[in-house]
Amino acid sequence: MSVKLRAFTCGWFQSPASFFVGGEDRSILRSPIPAYLIEHPKGLALFDTGLGARFLRPAGERLAPDGVGFEFSESVSVAARLNAVGIDPDTIQWIINSHFHSDHCGGNSWIPNATIVIQNRELVAADAGAGSKLYSRADFDVGQPVFAIDGEHDLFGDGTVVVFPTHGHTPGHQSAKIKLSDGEVVLAADCCYLERSLNELLTSPSDVDAEEAMATLKRLSAMRARGTRIFFGHDGGFWKTVPQGSPIQ
Repeated sequence: MSVKLRAFTCGWFQSPASFFVGGEDRSILRSPIPAYLIEHPKGLALFDTGLGARFLRPAGERLAPDGVGFEFSESVSVAARLNAVGIDPDTIQWIINSHFHSDHCGGNSWIPNATIVIQNRELVAADAGAGSKLYSRADFDVGQPVFAIDGEHDLFGDGTVVVFPTHGHTPGHQSAKIKLSDGEVVLAADCCYLERSLNELLTSPSDVDAEEAMATLKRLSAMRARGTRIFFGHDGGFWKTVPQGSPIQ
């Protein structure tokens, strides 16, 4: 079966380099907030949904070059991105949230008819941490049915879209393996922020479990060595090589 993958930039995140890879480098990195549309003959799925309405800023308002935080307007919401390529947000069947941090599940509310696919470990962590800086019910608990899984899950039953655990950044972080016509890609999200994270095996100070995070990076490194393409979570340089809105080859 043929599977198509499209990438969307659903806002921007600015933070010191040390946030992503540790160390003392306080230079500001401007990083994309990605979401992905997976088009399968059996239905449509999203991998992550970007930020939600509570983070909206006026159109055209930009962060200063040395500013820290999110830059987000309605024109780059996941709903607007889908509409721009002729996809009705109401027709999305599944949302695979890598985890329940705001910049990965905030757009869930714009996809009302989807079922959320999440690791049970992440659901438990989000419920326990709701109201903290990391987890807000306004982002992850917005009315859709939730399909909680433990470990790997073959979304369409044919091996083309496989969700798998990549714990460490959060207790239940997950990624997705997608089989495209010219090879396998992994949508890594925050278990691998940057290409540098993988090249140098650098965990982030934001990871909740450094040991699990390192084991995940080593697994991704082995996959890359076998030919899998890794799509890093917030790498601005890598993102310039990814086509926006059109099928990825």
